[in-house]
Amino acid sequence: MRLICVVLLALAGSGCSSLQPWVKPYERGQLADPIMAFDRDPVATKYLMHVYEAREAARGAEGGAGGGCGCG
Repeated sequence: MRLICVVLLALAGSGCSSLQPWVKPYERGQLADPIMAFDRDPVATKYLMHVYEAREAARGAEGGAGGGCGCG
Protein backbone atom coordinates (compact mmCIF):
# COMPACT_ATOMS: atom_id res chain seq x y z
CA MET A 1 0.00 0.00 0.00
CA ARG A 2 2.81 2.38 0.89
CA LEU A 3 4.61 1.63 -2.37
CA ILE A 4 1.48 2.44 -4.36
CA CYS A 5 1.14 5.78 -2.56
CA VAL A 6 4.79 6.64 -3.25
CA VAL A 7 4.45 5.74 -6.93
CA LEU A 8 1.24 7.78 -7.30
CA LEU A 9 2.83 10.74 -5.54
CA ALA A 10 5.87 10.55 -7.82
CA LEU A 11 3.66 10.41 -10.91
CA ALA A 12 1.59 13.36 -9.72
CA GLY A 13 4.71 15.39 -8.97
CA SER A 14 6.30 14.62 -12.32
CA GLY A 15 3.17 15.78 -14.13
CA CYS A 16 3.74 19.32 -12.84
CA SER A 17 7.26 19.60 -14.19
CA SER A 18 7.78 20.31 -17.83
CA LEU A 19 10.80 20.95 -19.99
CA GLN A 20 8.76 23.05 -22.39
CA PRO A 21 7.76 26.58 -21.31
CA TRP A 22 4.03 27.09 -20.92
CA VAL A 23 4.17 30.41 -22.75
CA LYS A 24 5.99 30.23 -26.04
CA PRO A 25 8.24 33.17 -27.00
CA TYR A 26 5.96 34.15 -29.86
CA GLU A 27 2.95 34.27 -27.48
CA ARG A 28 4.55 36.75 -25.09
CA GLY A 29 3.75 39.66 -27.37
CA GLN A 30 0.05 38.97 -26.89
CA LEU A 31 0.44 38.90 -23.10
CA ALA A 32 2.22 42.27 -23.17
CA ASP A 33 -0.72 43.84 -25.01
CA PRO A 34 -2.25 46.73 -23.01
CA ILE A 35 -5.68 45.10 -23.24
CA MET A 36 -4.35 42.35 -20.93
CA ALA A 37 -3.76 44.86 -18.10
CA PHE A 38 -5.92 44.65 -14.98
CA ASP A 39 -6.55 48.38 -14.97
CA ARG A 40 -7.13 50.79 -17.82
CA ASP A 41 -5.37 53.76 -16.24
CA PRO A 42 -2.38 52.76 -14.09
CA VAL A 43 -1.79 56.33 -12.85
CA ALA A 44 -5.37 56.67 -11.60
CA THR A 45 -5.23 53.22 -10.00
CA LYS A 46 -2.00 54.08 -8.17
CA TYR A 47 -3.58 57.30 -6.91
CA LEU A 48 -6.71 55.50 -5.71
CA MET A 49 -4.58 52.91 -3.91
CA HIS A 50 -2.68 55.76 -2.23
CA VAL A 51 -5.97 57.31 -1.08
CA TYR A 52 -7.19 53.92 0.16
CA GLU A 53 -3.97 53.40 2.14
CA ALA A 54 -4.28 56.84 3.73
CA ARG A 55 -7.96 56.47 4.65
CA GLU A 56 -7.86 52.91 5.91
CA ALA A 57 -4.38 53.06 7.47
CA ALA A 58 -3.68 49.90 5.51
CA ARG A 59 -0.29 50.50 3.95
CA GLY A 60 0.42 47.62 1.57
CA ALA A 61 -2.92 45.93 2.17
CA GLU A 62 -3.63 45.69 -1.54
CA GLY A 63 -0.66 43.37 -2.03
CA GLY A 64 1.89 45.85 -3.34
CA ALA A 65 5.61 45.41 -2.97
CA GLY A 66 7.48 47.11 -0.20
CA GLY A 67 9.55 46.53 2.87
CA GLY A 68 6.94 47.45 5.47
CA CYS A 69 8.87 50.54 6.51
CA GLY A 70 6.53 52.94 4.71
CA CYS A 71 9.11 53.79 2.06
CA GLY A 72 7.72 51.48 -0.65
